[in-house]
Amino acid sequence: MNATTSIDPTKESAATLFGQLLAAVTPRPIAFVSTIDKEGKVNISPFSFFNAFSVNPPILIFSSSRRVRDATNKHTIENIREVGEVVVNTVNFPMVEQMSLASTEYAKGVNEFVKAGLTQVESDLVKPPRVGESPVAMECKVQQIIEAGQNGGAGNIVILEVVKIHIQNKYLDKDGKIDTTKLDMVGRMGGNWYCRASGDALFEIPKPLRTKGIGIDQLPDYIKNSDLLTGNQLGRLGNIEHLPTDEVIIAYRLQLGFNKNEVSKQLLFEKGIELLNDGKALEALKMLMIFGS
Repeated sequence: MNATTSIDPTKESAATLFGQLLAAVTPRPIAFVSTIDKEGKVNISPFSFFNAFSVNPPILIFSSSRRVRDATNKHTIENIREVGEVVVNTVNFPMVEQMSLASTEYAKGVNEFVKAGLTQVESDLVKPPRVGESPVAMECKVQQIIEAGQNGGAGNIVILEVVKIHIQNKYLDKDGKIDTTKLDMVGRMGGNWYCRASGDALFEIPKPLRTKGIGIDQLPDYIKNSDLLTGNQLGRLGNIEHLPTDEVIIAYRLQLGFNKNEVSKQLLFEKGIELLNDGKALEALKMLMIFGS
């Protein structure tokens, strides 16, 4: 068991708890929220307490926390109470510095679009404008604001219904679906840190939706208890639907030309791990099971 530091939220300051939570719950998607007040003045600000929570109806939720220093609300919440409409704009790497600049606490009425050099595009169904640089912009109607508390750091949880979605065509694949490899999205970490979802940072894991994996518990003991395999590698093996039979394993060994009495466990596991790294989980399992055949 690894050494652990435990924190009692009731015994920490809001500032300390804020920092620890934001560093722990990561990476977080960023809602770049544009709003407008009753006088027509535009505001845009990023929030990383954000996600999608329903598709029918399409619901987004973000939270704007009260300022820790004085428990006041940000301009975004003030505007939403006046005009219950917003646009949630997504943020990718080509615009992340402009998004960060827009988070500056400018005086009320200052247009962060102008300050951050962002393109203000008129929305179709709501009053606030959308960000022309954003890969995806979602026009929303405010359904509800839930106040988590009155103290500094307390969230204002805003429930939104999406009424229109705009996607830049360059981020779509040939079937009209969003291509994750093209988005180059960024996520919020703790402190000043962000992460970038592109290149080698992206990876795929088969979803066990229509299949039912055997589970790690069904793997042979010499595999599930091996120090040579990581938890991720065992998880991939446990996602296989059926354990290969002894006949299949023997046929596979003969196909490879392996003599059971001459091949070592180390060699089998090295080759099995190579196959796992190549995405060939079933073949990897057969390779590993040669040891017990």
